[in-house]
Amino acid sequence: MASVLVPLSESTLPVVDTDPLVAADVARGVTRLLLRHDCTAMAEVPLDGGRRADLMALDARGRIVIVEIKVSRADLLGDGKWTDYLGHCDRYFWAVPAGFDTTPLEGEGFLPERCGVIVADRYDAAVLREAATVPLAAATRKRCTLAFGRRAARRLIGVTDPDAVQGW
Repeated sequence: MASVLVPLSESTLPVVDTDPLVAADVARGVTRLLLRHDCTAMAEVPLDGGRRADLMALDARGRIVIVEIKVSRADLLGDGKWTDYLGHCDRYFWAVPAGFDTTPLEGEGFLPERCGVIVADRYDAAVLREAATVPLAAATRKRCTLAFGRRAARRLIGVTDPDAVQGW
């Protein structure tokens, strides 16, 4: 992904709403960003170990990106489970709504080097901070990619024949 900096100035920071619709808007904008970079994303992807990724994407080379959406500062700072996602992806991002002030987080040392930050609204998104790439082991990549593909296929079948996928 090419990094595109989003200007964040005090005068342009709107109040961030914690409404669930904001998370859906962020997911939509991030999905559009990922598509522009040839990454196909799927929302709410269950992972081994019981976690569920807000967004998981595959690029054309089979690399896996996980994006966790945070709509409030408390949600981001209180997320103690984020490291559980690292074993399922090559790159890990947090996505926040436009206007979310991430500057103090870097000063507090909260943003580990492995994590990227995406700022999004319902129409678009930009990478504020690129995520480090840590390649998955081949066997892990295969397991995660197959699970992703099979889940995507089941969801597509559910669109055309909802009765076929009940109970699966």
